[in-house]
Amino acid sequence: MTSTASAPARAATQPRRRTSWIPRTRRQKHNLKWGLIFTSPAIVGLLVFTLAPVITSLVNSLTNVSLIGGTSRFVGFENYRQLLSDSSWWMSLSNTAILAIASVPLGLLVALGLALMLNMRVRGLSIYRVIFFLPSIVPIVAAAVVWSYVLNPQYGVLNNLLDTVGIQGPGWLSDPAWSKPALILFGLWGVGNLMIILLAGLQGVPVELKEQAMIDGAGPWARFRNVTVPFISPHLLFGLVTGLIAGFQYFTPAFVLTGANGDPAGSTLVSGVYLYSTAFYNFELGYASAIGWVLFLIIAVVSVLTFRLVGRRVYYGGAA
Repeated sequence: MTSTASAPARAATQPRRRTSWIPRTRRQKHNLKWGLIFTSPAIVGLLVFTLAPVITSLVNSLTNVSLIGGTSRFVGFENYRQLLSDSSWWMSLSNTAILAIASVPLGLLVALGLALMLNMRVRGLSIYRVIFFLPSIVPIVAAAVVWSYVLNPQYGVLNNLLDTVGIQGPGWLSDPAWSKPALILFGLWGVGNLMIILLAGLQGVPVELKEQAMIDGAGPWARFRNVTVPFISPHLLFGLVTGLIAGFQYFTPAFVLTGANGDPAGSTLVSGVYLYSTAFYNFELGYASAIGWVLFLIIAVVSVLTFRLVGRRVYYGGAA
């Protein structure tokens, strides 16, 4: 009887598995060369305009570098420790969290409501879809300028409409109690992109399941909750995660509508505006870089928690 070879001996005699992505033949090398040539503009752009600024900001966050030049020195985590006692930073983070927590679920509900209406078979449906989607493609700065007139407490369109029904309009952008609702209202005007995504999800719900549920006696709400919502749950998760990420990066509407001071009374001082004013008004580039990295960590933690808490409840069409 021949003895069986040991495992190490068998492993030594077996040929090594080659890595599939390494070019071996002349044609593979030729394809790799021309592939790198054609993708080189994107690769160079990614390295120069994304990777290099990220590394630079990380290095700057550990120094006291100023935007107007001068000597800088390594301060370690002093900028991060300073954030812990910075009342303006905590105010901006609180305002950002309030806006994100209030605007993201409300935006999802509005976008879903519009998508449900646009999923109905009515006459002129394509025209309605264009009308509701059009605001989302308007440049956000131009839209913010227009809304500054709409929300003006003296001659704004919104308060004039309220006056016609006997309601005295509030000072939207001049009253601290109404400044955040004004920003949330402006955000709801541009839910067209999310509306289109949810509309695509609604059109992917199997019609036969709806009909079967109707035959079984399920009402409209039961069909929506037990059939429609599970099938569009991936789209809802996408809207939730991207909305939270955008919420913690909130900048342009607050900056254009209320300026970099967070007026009125600091109620619109969000983290993005505070970062901008720290870098370009106070010229504290190192401190602003630290703010940016703290925001990045917050966004990463919030995204991971969202996937952990909500992602497990998402239905992916029978996938295991």
